[in-house]
Amino acid sequence: MSTATAKKAVLKEDSMWLQKEMINRNYHEVATAHASGRKVSATFVPGNLNELLMCFDFARRLPETDALQNGLRKKSGKMIMDAERDGHSEDVCTYVKADLGMMLQGDIGPTGEPMPKPDVLLLSYTGCFTFMKWFELVRQKYDCETVMLHVPYQGDGRVNPAMREYVVKQLKDKVIPTLERVSGVKFDIDRLRGYMKESVKAEEDLVGVLQTAKQRPSPIDGYFGAVYYIGPMFTAFRGVPEATRYYSVLRKEVEERMRAGKGPVTPDGDHPGEKYRLVVEGPPNWTNFRDFWKMFYDEGAVVVASTYSKVGGVYDFGFRHDPEHPLESLADYCLGCYTNLNFPQRIDMICRYMDEYQADGLLINSIKSCNSFSAGQLLILREVEKRTGKPAAFIESDLVDPRYFSAANIKNRLESYFQMIKQKRGAAQAVAA
Repeated sequence: MSTATAKKAVLKEDSMWLQKEMINRNYHEVATAHASGRKVSATFVPGNLNELLMCFDFARRLPETDALQNGLRKKSGKMIMDAERDGHSEDVCTYVKADLGMMLQGDIGPTGEPMPKPDVLLLSYTGCFTFMKWFELVRQKYDCETVMLHVPYQGDGRVNPAMREYVVKQLKDKVIPTLERVSGVKFDIDRLRGYMKESVKAEEDLVGVLQTAKQRPSPIDGYFGAVYYIGPMFTAFRGVPEATRYYSVLRKEVEERMRAGKGPVTPDGDHPGEKYRLVVEGPPNWTNFRDFWKMFYDEGAVVVASTYSKVGGVYDFGFRHDPEHPLESLADYCLGCYTNLNFPQRIDMICRYMDEYQADGLLINSIKSCNSFSAGQLLILREVEKRTGKPAAFIESDLVDPRYFSAANIKNRLESYFQMIKQKRGAAQAVAA
């Protein structure tokens, strides 16, 4: 089978194709924004203030998504090498280098359209120090307005009123006035409330979808499949009626699979059968995404929950945007992002997933260039094993740098891990007998 034929054979749920259309359409809106008289914002996924940005009619660009999409399209490797030739270290986050490399190549976006210079960079700092340095570099390239929302880290594992007030004050005194000035649009808090009403509907349905993985067999993959599901929510669509419709369609689709006793859809069709249920910590590899996923479903493994699918919002533990208290709600959203949680909170979250989703074990995909996720992962692994009694394993890859994806090494480690799970099951059954 030729490569072209193989690509055509990739199977996806209707909702997966729908979210791809939405993402591509947003790229076109960004690409044509200046020609249509709109201003362009650039911001990051964790803690992104999409509802607020829409109040000022910005077309919304997300540098992480640019890098991710270029990785999926296998364009990121050359971009990264171009950035390294431009002076950036091999140790720098590969999202950053893919983004800077795209600029060096003329800023042609993942869909082939030229990306316009942003009119404003909005940094909502939620636990990833790299974001700050990234925007410093981007600001140098674009020479555009920059505004930062500093979000206190949950060092002691809780959000107190002073932290919330600190973020709200910045929104009122710095962020909103800057967005008004750059856009020429006056802030309307009722407009913000309207967007948040739509956000809540979509958030409810997303949680409903993710929690179907508690069933046996799980009708979804909560890691590989979930990256499609979270796309509209975590990017430029949270708060718009189109996203509300998308998540309603998605939930019906997934619940129908659950009623039929079906497992997840994979790129090769229905899942061959659930043998292992895993919780996964860390982002996926994008440059070899399909091959990476295939290693799991070929072995009968389903990821029932993942931390990466919460990086743009931890909704399944109760947070919803609150139209009655919109600015406070934005503050709580930023404060509660996964990357802003301390290690005990992350461990508690993973242990809860292990229990509630009846997982057989924890797998950590350690990303070579992502300090935000990778720091402390061995500590997390040991503590989760200790608290749950379930086996954990550690593999390594990278976000969008194809040089750091070793298929043979990862496959060998996964096979050994699944064998370990099988042996643990056998020992437990022998004791029970």
